[in-house]
Amino acid sequence: MEIKSENGNYFLPCVRHHFGDEEIIFVEAKGAVLKDSEGREYIDLLCSHGCATLIGYNHPAVVEAVKEQVGKMYSLAIDYNTKPARDLAEKLLSVVPEPFNKVYFANAGAEAVEVALFLAKKYTKKYEMVSLYGDFHGRTHGARSLLGFAPLKKGMGPMLPGVTRIPSYYCYRCQLGLEYPACNLQCAKMLEDALYYDTSSEVAVFVTEPIQGTAGNIPAPDGYFQEIKKILDKHNILLFMDEIFTAFGSTGKKFCFEHYGIVPDMITMSKTLGGGLPISALLTTDEIAQAFAEPEPPLYYTTFGSNPLMAAAALASIETIMKEKPWERAEELGKYWMNGLRKLQDKYDVIGDVRGKGVMIGVELVKDRKTKEPAKEESIRLKKEAGKRGLILPAGQGWFGNSIRLVPSVVMTKVQIDQSLQIMDDSFAVIS
Repeated sequence: MEIKSENGNYFLPCVRHHFGDEEIIFVEAKGAVLKDSEGREYIDLLCSHGCATLIGYNHPAVVEAVKEQVGKMYSLAIDYNTKPARDLAEKLLSVVPEPFNKVYFANAGAEAVEVALFLAKKYTKKYEMVSLYGDFHGRTHGARSLLGFAPLKKGMGPMLPGVTRIPSYYCYRCQLGLEYPACNLQCAKMLEDALYYDTSSEVAVFVTEPIQGTAGNIPAPDGYFQEIKKILDKHNILLFMDEIFTAFGSTGKKFCFEHYGIVPDMITMSKTLGGGLPISALLTTDEIAQAFAEPEPPLYYTTFGSNPLMAAAALASIETIMKEKPWERAEELGKYWMNGLRKLQDKYDVIGDVRGKGVMIGVELVKDRKTKEPAKEESIRLKKEAGKRGLILPAGQGWFGNSIRLVPSVVMTKVQIDQSLQIMDDSFAVIS
């Protein structure tokens, strides 16, 4: 079957494919496996950037929900009340922890972030925001303004005013040159100094990822967010956690913030929410939500935010998630993955760090373990070698381009994990 790639002819050059210029076009997906136009199968360890991590590709429950709804009514604007949207809101709020009891549906993660920023400013009547080095919250203007990575902002300015950043919890490459736990969580304590020296005392919200995903799947150390929350509460600043990658179980708990013993004021979710179909949500409390009550007209609007087709898919996804409890499987398989990856680390000096929670795992490649010089070229070669062997390996990622950012599906069998680890082993052997 001959299919000509249209990327070079029709798409903007920012549209890049996993295998680059290779003529690999995917036509089917099921569980943890993709099939290309030549019939070749690939185990996918990226899962469409986490969209298929919890229930896999093409889950029958989501497929049937879409089939049923599309014949009735597949699109209606957000200001039309529909049963799928109401049922989804009721179900979602019934399965999230207290105190979340209000929801706003949008189309993608970045849009939900924009709503959250707008709401935080309206509620607090303040305009400044604090985020972390290395954070990623999307590519829309407000989300990009929070971004803690210069290359993705170059040529895009001016960004939103009033954004302050502090060093992140990147323990492997501590920006303060310290080591955990002897560091006494100095990176978190710097928030107090930043509020005092670098803001106008008009900070509305602290925005963060509970695991820095795009930066390379970097989890926060124990105690970090407790320290952050203590400082925020002292200064009456909202905590907004972006759970777009982590909500519903990829880290081994239903929500990642549960690992840290704190509860944020706002969370966003997307990716797995729609079972891989495009929908996102902002969740907050009734008190904060009331900031959008006045004046008329509504302060935020998005045409397709609660469209019935995506709502039906998301409802089926959540019902499946609550039935299958993928966070339990993520915890189990995460340990299995980490054990296998650490064996590879013992075997190959190019592997500098293995970290993560559940199946959200980062593997960082270095040219030298002492200097920690990023092994970007090796990481890119590793991705290509794995691809030749039928493995979609998200290597060449992270802000240094040297990380493998794993978000494998929890529907994988241990046989498939062993296959994946063997392909990684074979690929490391080639690049080493």
